[in-house]
Amino acid sequence: RDAVELCKDGEPIIINGGTTTFQMVHFLTGRRMPIFTNSFPIAEHLLKHSKNTVMLSGGTIYREQNIILSPFDNDVTRNFYARRMFMGAQGLGPLGLMEGDPLLIQAEQKLIDQADELVVLVDSSKFRKRSSLILCGLSRIATVITDDGIEDREAKMLEAAGVTLVVARTTAGNREESSLQA
Repeated sequence: RDAVELCKDGEPIIINGGTTTFQMVHFLTGRRMPIFTNSFPIAEHLLKHSKNTVMLSGGTIYREQNIILSPFDNDVTRNFYARRMFMGAQGLGPLGLMEGDPLLIQAEQKLIDQADELVVLVDSSKFRKRSSLILCGLSRIATVITDDGIEDREAKMLEAAGVTLVVARTTAGNREESSLQA
């Protein structure tokens, strides 16, 4: 919900595939905006339950990740511009956003280049996980949305890097339907 509150009707956004970013779709049903995604589950849900315009990237379908990736520079990704991109990650630390798959890194960097702002949705456990590849530095991230399990040192790390931190609302100690999972 907190991620969707950053969006305005008519404003184009990019949603990278993943279980965490999929949680956004439930709150996009009442919106009308152009949405670019590389995720079949995200696209399918938005097509069935919203009036948003949905654009999919071209390329090979990777069943395990439920995403579409293209090794080609001249795919449709380069023709879509967005105010914000929303994505998850395997890890987030002082060096930045981390992933473990070079093919994912290549595809995600193309998407990041098409957006003014990068909004990262991660549950607080991702601050304690590391991966072998850096996707981008903290300086590229505008906002991080996480749960209330984030530790003070992690919040201070983001603040020192100039990253806006949004702690997702919770009720009675339980995460809402909209809170982050992964």
